[in-house]
Amino acid sequence: MRAVMVTPGVKDSLRLVDDAPEPSESEGAVLVEALAVGICGTDREIISAEFGESPPGSDHLVLGHESLGRVLEDPTGTLRPGDLVAGIVRQPDPVPCPNCAVGEWDMCRNGKYTEHGIKAAHGFARERWRMPPDRLVRLDPALREVGVLLEPTSVVAKAWEHIERIGRRALWEPRTVLVTGTGPIGLLAALFAKQRDLDLHVLARGTSGLKPALVAQLGARYHTGSAMDLDFEPDVVVECTGVDSVVLDVMRKAGPDGVVCLLGVGTGEPRDGVDTSVFARDIVLRNNAVFGSVNANRRHWTQGAEALGRADAGWLSSLITSRFRAKDYAQAYGAPGGEIKVVLEF
Repeated sequence: MRAVMVTPGVKDSLRLVDDAPEPSESEGAVLVEALAVGICGTDREIISAEFGESPPGSDHLVLGHESLGRVLEDPTGTLRPGDLVAGIVRQPDPVPCPNCAVGEWDMCRNGKYTEHGIKAAHGFARERWRMPPDRLVRLDPALREVGVLLEPTSVVAKAWEHIERIGRRALWEPRTVLVTGTGPIGLLAALFAKQRDLDLHVLARGTSGLKPALVAQLGARYHTGSAMDLDFEPDVVVECTGVDSVVLDVMRKAGPDGVVCLLGVGTGEPRDGVDTSVFARDIVLRNNAVFGSVNANRRHWTQGAEALGRADAGWLSSLITSRFRAKDYAQAYGAPGGEIKVVLEF
C-alpha cells in the first residue's frame, strides 16, 4: 500500500513508500479507500521538522489531515460501501480533560489530544485508512470533486459559530464583515459571510488574478492596502493572515461591539516598541471581543458539509488550483505559494 510519510523531527524526510502496512483494525472498524488529501501550510511545517509527532511505537508519521475517501466496508452497519466520507482530524485525549469528557475535544484543555497526520496519529495520505464510524462525516455524492475542502470548511464553521455566540452577549445585528487574507480559510470565511447575507469586504495583497476574481464572484468588495485606511468599521472581522501588523490593525478598526476572530497563525518576529495601549484602549472603550479559534468539533464538520452543499460548485472547484497524482507527491508538497488549494489524489 502506498503512503506519504515523514520522520518527525528530521527535516525533509518526506517520502512515498509502496509497502506501507495496511491500517490496523485498532484504528477503527470502517475501512476507507482514499480519494484525495488536501495540502496546507501545516503539512509543510511538519516536513520542515517544525513540529509533528509519530504514533506510539512508530518512527514515522503518515501525513494528511484534509481527507476525502470512499467507504469500502463497515461491519457496524453505520455507513454503506461507496459512501463519500471525510475523517475528523482531532481525537479526544484519553485522560480525558473536562472538555474532551463532554465531547468538546476541539477545546481540549490539557493538550493530550491526538490529530491525524499531525500529532500521534497517522494521517490520510495512504491508499486505505480506518476510522470509527462516529469519527467519519458523510458527504453528498455531488461533492466528489470538492469534498476534500471539508476540513478547512469545518474550521471556518467553528469560527462563525463562536462569532455568533459571542455577538449575542448584546443585541446582535451585524451587517458588515471584513475578511483578511485570500487563502482557502479566508475565501471559505468569506463564503460563510455571504451565506449569511452580510455586506462582505475582503482585504488582501494581490491586485489581479484568481483570488480577487473569486471575491468578486461572491458579490463582495475587494480591498488592498491597510485595514486602517478602510472607510468603514466592520461589525465582524475574520483575520486569516496571521501577519502581526494586520492583526493589530483589525483589532483597532473593528466597530463598536465588534467581534474579531483570529484564524491565522503568525510566524513573524517579536516586535518591540508596539504601543499596546493604543489598540487596547480601542478594544476596551468599544466593548470589542477578540478571540482565537482552531480545529473543529463534529457538529462543525456537519455544518461545513451543509455549507459546501449550498455553495456554487464551480466557485468551490476554483479553490482547488492544482491536483497531483500520488506519484508526484514531491511536486505537490513543494507547490509554489501562489496556489490556493493543492490536492494529492490517490
